Amino acid sequence: MELTHPLNRTEFGSPDNLGNLMSEHQAMDLLRDWVKNEKLLFHMQQVGHLLKKFAESKALEQEERHMWHLSGLLHDADWDQWPDEHCKKIIEELEARNQDPRMIKAIASHGPRYFGVDPVSELDKMLYAFDELSGFVHAYSLMRPQGYDGMEIKGVKKRLKDKSFAAQVSRDDISDASQRAGIPVEDLIQFVIDNQLRA
Repeated sequence: MELTHPLNRTEFGSPDNLGNLMSEHQAMDLLRDWVKNEKLLFHMQQVGHLLKKFAESKALEQEERHMWHLSGLLHDADWDQWPDEHCKKIIEELEARNQDPRMIKAIASHGPRYFGVDPVSELDKMLYAFDELSGFVHAYSLMRPQGYDGMEIKGVKKRLKDKSFAAQVSRDDISDASQRAGIPVEDLIQFVIDNQLRA
């Protein structure tokens, strides 16, 4: 399968910048400057929140939780204005700002069949795992009168089998990400239901 947005490299950022992370305020300033689509902005906030919650569940250090949060917040930052340069533009921006290479690598690997970069670290894998699933569960919540309240795994899985529902969401990516993370899809769905940032 031909890559749609090949990055043509596997090294990102500099090891000299380990631990260099912008503040959440700086990240949001960048997003407000780059992203005019409110739905896309909310999607990135949702993924960032899920990653932060997952990092908390693993009892990671505060700095790592912050890095996980930022990775989700920024992963689609260039999609609104520069879709043809997704994910190249945000990677170059973060490299220019001397940001932690682990965060940049996670963003570079959140769509391996598009960018050609395999998720390796736990952060890489979880950003990939939550990206499509977060959007899908949110779409499902919008069609339910009670939203997230009372949502069950079986309801989400039923919709996953319905290819016409949220057709832009790749079921293959959800399955692949689950396998790479070593976490059953059902467990990922439950985590999203329990921790998703709600409108």
